[in-house]
Amino acid sequence: MGGDRMGSIAKGKAIRENQVYSNRVVRSEFDRHWSTRISQSGYVIYTAKANRAKVVVLLANGQSKLIAFPNFVGGGGTSHYSKPHFVKNV
Repeated sequence: MGGDRMGSIAKGKAIRENQVYSNRVVRSEFDRHWSTRISQSGYVIYTAKANRAKVVVLLANGQSKLIAFPNFVGGGGTSHYSKPHFVKNV
């Protein structure tokens, strides 16, 4: 399911995606609707505390994406986005 498709969106238009993974996320900025914990294996786990939680990600190619979705899990240099989520270039 999914793949690294984070560069395929026209600026300003949000699209709905299912499971997606990317190793191109350099930095993420989460809104106030997130909690953070460390798993036993050392992964950082971010979990949405409310519907429509948002995060802005900066990709290795310099693009910024606004992502809105209910749950997010990240760690180990790869980001995994739950389904469904909505992605928009910013």
